[in-house]
Amino acid sequence: MIENHESITAKLCSFVRAHHSIHERNKIFDDYLAFDLMGSNEYANIRKFIESGKCGMCESCISQCPYHDKISQTVHLLAPIPLSREAFTLDIFNAFIQKNPRCQYVICGAGMDSFLFRNDNPNITIFEVDHPDTQKYKQHRIAELGWIIQKNINFVPVDFSRDDMATKLLETGYDPNLPTFFTILGVTYYLSLKSFANTIERIDSISATGSTIVLDYPEDTPFNASTPERVRRLAQMTARLGERMTQGFSLEEMRDVFEHHHCKITKHLSPQAIQNSYFKDRQDGLTAYENIHFICAEKHSHYYAKQSIFTI
Repeated sequence: MIENHESITAKLCSFVRAHHSIHERNKIFDDYLAFDLMGSNEYANIRKFIESGKCGMCESCISQCPYHDKISQTVHLLAPIPLSREAFTLDIFNAFIQKNPRCQYVICGAGMDSFLFRNDNPNITIFEVDHPDTQKYKQHRIAELGWIIQKNINFVPVDFSRDDMATKLLETGYDPNLPTFFTILGVTYYLSLKSFANTIERIDSISATGSTIVLDYPEDTPFNASTPERVRRLAQMTARLGERMTQGFSLEEMRDVFEHHHCKITKHLSPQAIQNSYFKDRQDGLTAYENIHFICAEKHSHYYAKQSIFTI
């Protein structure tokens, strides 16, 4: 099952989302609440952490980075993944909500995700699934901000080392008969194939026909001399911070997992497709990662035999 990874790398991702929203005019994804949720103190702390060089990213400037200060280097390294996957998720969800005007939205490993306050549709019931400690911190920040938690928002504390996510969702009012939009963002990088399959199995066990799962994942590429520099640098940075990435998955493995659990991949964006969709003609040097893919899968009422999928 999914494990909690709301730590320094998650805070770094929150930082780059906030930085992008504040400083970039041509936005890939505008998380305009990221800074508020972090708070000025946490934002300043992460900035100091980056400038200290403790993340290991800025020991030397990566060759394709046009910047030389540590903040810009780190944003340049990290931003493409969280910004483009959020943009992809929003695109898929906008299509989903057209077909399912009353639905549920489950955020697995929610961290400091701001959707619960960016959403103004009361017909969307939101479930934030995350480690109890992470949720306590987030709820404390929400209380400090004086933001109102609407009745359609549910926090589902799950210690993934002990608790069953499906059971916890059902205990919190999740309706297994209602079409549901699941997001699993920034998580597969740290999972074995078995753990990922277990997560999809639990989602399958409680999801209605037509439910959708959106996620990002790294392809199964060994780290060697031919590995793109920033891919290797990102893996080194997360390992240094105590969050070692796996070598990733093949598209065939992902398809097998989904089909085994009654889901069909309906959209797959390759790195080149992500580049064309979210980074084309940018002037800031941000480009799609060479090893990151996006997937949208839909739950069906019966098992699908292997067949071609919509791949760009």
